[in-house]
Amino acid sequence: MLHGLTADVVGLLFYRITLGTGENMKIIDTHCHIYPDKIAEKATAATGTFYNMTPRLDGRVETLLSEGKKAGIEKYIVNSVATTPEQVHAINSYISSTVNEKLGVFIGMGTLHPESGDIEADVNEIISLGLVGVKLHPDIQRFKTDSKKAMEIFELVQGRLPVCIHMGDSRYSYSNPQNIIPVLKAFPRLTVIGAHLGGWSLWEYAAKELSGYENLLVDCSSSLYALDPASAKKIIMKYGTSRVMFGSDFPMWNPYEEVGRFMQLDFSEKEREDILYKNAARLFNINFN
Repeated sequence: MLHGLTADVVGLLFYRITLGTGENMKIIDTHCHIYPDKIAEKATAATGTFYNMTPRLDGRVETLLSEGKKAGIEKYIVNSVATTPEQVHAINSYISSTVNEKLGVFIGMGTLHPESGDIEADVNEIISLGLVGVKLHPDIQRFKTDSKKAMEIFELVQGRLPVCIHMGDSRYSYSNPQNIIPVLKAFPRLTVIGAHLGGWSLWEYAAKELSGYENLLVDCSSSLYALDPASAKKIIMKYGTSRVMFGSDFPMWNPYEEVGRFMQLDFSEKEREDILYKNAARLFNINFN
């Protein structure tokens, strides 16, 4: 059930709103994790265990494309997180090769790890591979965002690559607002994307503490499942619809269902367009054919 509605009813609602005029509304899913087929189920299950939740899908590329197509999603920002420094090169190579296979549909973000022996070389490789940003998950990678090594990463990428950071977890303090604010203050030229409306499981508090920082954007991934539509809209409006992007957090959630949840929010057509694709298109210089 999705806020009292079945998936089928939400899907019908989505299509009535977006296709009622005979025109598709463009959608970019800015938060998708993908894995090679041979490890997809294992990697997805591990993430589910970390959050004590059951992932909706399996993390395979073709699953993402199949479910996303049902929702009318045309483009996807894809990533995978390095849980050890040794994984950084392999993951970045995988993301790059998959982007090249799905050219024009996938846009890739690289991964870094604060314990890497040569973070500068890793950053340069991300850029050389044509990846458009960096994804960090401090809770899984076990580092505080305002630690010395993390600050070295932000120093290297500011003005060069946006950084999407998993933010918030009531169980930890790695990436909660008190650890993010020093980053936003120290690196005003760093574009930070705060995943999960800036604070998973701490949504209202995060919006209160972080919404005033102009170098922070947020995505709405792994949030709408836990918030009623009125609360979700209130949090989004705190940041401003020009600073919020749609994201599903595939494979934890089904992109089709997440679009349905988003379409329950009471936004104007312009506000929907900004969140569903225009803000991401501006940030990542994405063109629609």
